[in-house]
Amino acid sequence: MKLSEFIKEFGSEIGLMGACEGESKILSPDVHRPGLAITGYLKGFSSNRILVFGKNEIDYLKGLSNCLERLASFMTTEIPAVIVARRLRPPKELAEICAKLDIPLLRSSLITSLLVRKLTLCLSEAFAPKKSCHGTLVQIHGLGVLIEGESSVGKSEAALGLIERGHLLISDDVVQLRKREGMNLEGRAPELTKHLLEIRGIGIINVAHLFGAVCVSENARIDLIVRLEIWNEEHFYDRVGLEERYENVLGVKVPLHVVPVKPGRDMVLLLETIALNHRLKKMGYHSAKEFNAKLLDAIARRSTVS
Repeated sequence: MKLSEFIKEFGSEIGLMGACEGESKILSPDVHRPGLAITGYLKGFSSNRILVFGKNEIDYLKGLSNCLERLASFMTTEIPAVIVARRLRPPKELAEICAKLDIPLLRSSLITSLLVRKLTLCLSEAFAPKKSCHGTLVQIHGLGVLIEGESSVGKSEAALGLIERGHLLISDDVVQLRKREGMNLEGRAPELTKHLLEIRGIGIINVAHLFGAVCVSENARIDLIVRLEIWNEEHFYDRVGLEERYENVLGVKVPLHVVPVKPGRDMVLLLETIALNHRLKKMGYHSAKEFNAKLLDAIARRSTVS
């Protein structure tokens, strides 16, 4: 990604001072402190990472008689940026070689260890696999539920009913998905449609304004996918729940439920029940498996008696 885009999104988090123009690109999510490279030991040094200079590196450079020569031994045009921590003034040799190689030279207000930690987290988020999908994301009883289905099947109306019962809206119509560390899938709303809900016959409503800020959230981990589809009499729908279905999203297996929609079915209640039942399963209680075990036991006893 472009360095200018990264700074625009995460610059305030890492305490960057000033702006950055140009076409420099970040090709690696890793951060490097030059450390041993300044002493001339270059084994394992990667030149495609952002370099962070802390107080120790700056003090060491100031004490070198051949500072410019030492910097030239490992500084290349592949380096996307150099960031100096603690608002320290970079040595003139560092500024000179950065200008010569057209490497953006930036300063941060954060101490070095905190800068490296936050920079690593921000780069991990920026480089995380991502995609957009059509659906509505809500949080029900603490679980992120992605509601999928064809247009006009009732996704937004179901979300409106859930909001009225105190659950949270994350995003409607378009959901931006991102794979986080630890194989977690996170969803959020595009900036343009944040807090907005489209209801046919009413139009676009702002949920935060109508129901209050407590009814919306910026993002949520996606724990379940519920796919709504128009009831088809010829289709067999699972009536017991023994079969576990999943959908692979960015390499993450997410439990999937297919729910048929027809007049008279309370979709809000069904979505709440799906979420609660999923929480029970995570606690080790599986209603369908317990019923199946009781059924098999009853069959076995009857066979023994006969």
